[in-house]
Amino acid sequence: MVGAGPNGLGAAIAIARTGRSVTVLEANDTIGGGCRSAALTLPGFVHDVCSAIHPLGRASSFFSELPLDRHGLEWIDPPIALAHPQDDGSAALVFRDLDETATGLGPDGRAYARLIGPLAGAWDVIADEMLGPLRIGAPFRHPITIPRFGLLALQPATWLARRFRDERARALLAGVAAHAMLPLGQPGSGAFGLTLLASAHAVGWPLPRGGSQRIVDALAEHLTEDLGGTIRTGQRIHDIAELPQHDAALLDVTPRQLLAMAGDRLGGWYAAQLRRYRYGPGSFKLDLAIDGPIPWQNPDLLRAGTVHLGGTLEEIVAAEGAVARGKTSRRPFVLLAQQSLFDPSRAPEGKHTVWAYCHVPNGSTVDMTDPILGQIERFAPGFRERVLAVHARGPAALEAEDANYVGGDINGGVQDLRQLFTRPAIRLDPYSTPDPRLFLCSSSTPPGGGVHGLCGAHAASSALRGILR
Repeated sequence: MVGAGPNGLGAAIAIARTGRSVTVLEANDTIGGGCRSAALTLPGFVHDVCSAIHPLGRASSFFSELPLDRHGLEWIDPPIALAHPQDDGSAALVFRDLDETATGLGPDGRAYARLIGPLAGAWDVIADEMLGPLRIGAPFRHPITIPRFGLLALQPATWLARRFRDERARALLAGVAAHAMLPLGQPGSGAFGLTLLASAHAVGWPLPRGGSQRIVDALAEHLTEDLGGTIRTGQRIHDIAELPQHDAALLDVTPRQLLAMAGDRLGGWYAAQLRRYRYGPGSFKLDLAIDGPIPWQNPDLLRAGTVHLGGTLEEIVAAEGAVARGKTSRRPFVLLAQQSLFDPSRAPEGKHTVWAYCHVPNGSTVDMTDPILGQIERFAPGFRERVLAVHARGPAALEAEDANYVGGDINGGVQDLRQLFTRPAIRLDPYSTPDPRLFLCSSSTPPGGGVHGLCGAHAASSALRGILR
């Protein structure tokens, strides 16, 4: 295995569980990829380097099979999964309970429950069919659930928002859909809003006690202590010829790195598709140490693990549209997590951490520190006065830390209708390559970005069906 992020470790575990010998080679000195924690600001403050909130981690059918709790993984559920404030002090609040959420949305409560309720109720089916490679028979196996979800998911988020009259519900849907890093008027953008809102009611939006690093630490301990696998850090592979002797190699890399490592061994048509692979927008991230909790105008936000800051639907559409056109916004859509409110191990007593980022054009060099801080201050007057330290990283810094984040793209490639199930190339088995002993297991394969290990687990299944059978 090459890469000790959640997908690389997931692939290693899936193969090691069959009794085969597995070695994971990690280029960096620490494991985790985008699922790491570190002291980025001041002593005693634990910040999540990239991923922070993990609905797909809890929902992952693969993770649920593993004894990760035995290795120290403990999920924390904030009382409110998500909050989306407005300038008048009101906010849309997403609770685990669907009825409580709908009640808070006032006149749009019934429409929200009609839209999201059936999806949350059928979450196991949706997650099983959607979080993986395209399977043609899904509508026949689930003739009501999958067609219903598909018809809704294909719609742009802006179309779905027409079901609501109040700005809170419209903005809530827009903010969750913006996780797709797609223009919200684009077909398929609604799928992300529907899936993530359904997950909030079905499994919650939890955070791991002690930091996201605990997820990969638990995976690594299970691999090495329970299954006899080996992990070697500081082992950067520039060419697949450098790999130790192997029956199969699974690579947690994106198409750009795969081309650099394998070159002409991949064949003309496949390599040509990889060269045309499209990377998505980048990210600009802030990690903050603050003196006290965020002074939100609406105190209910202090019960939310995740807060979306973008104002109205129209503002979010404009901000994400600007990114798609290669520009930045002075009022970006900001995704914020306040883990230390629920996990005191993240900061010294009385102090807190803030995790926040916005989308920017791929490879952008624009410093978005002030616009992000401005959006927080907008909904929490006096916030800047509480900031003790700031750690900022743009796309170049993110890619330097993790080569899979090409141009700052944390999703491993655009996740639109053209490239969602056909990533990284049009192929019956998206994890295989023309080299029968080489497989891809990164977020550039289905189901894409997120901490769930499923790209690795599916790639391992592919390898086990083939050369390892």
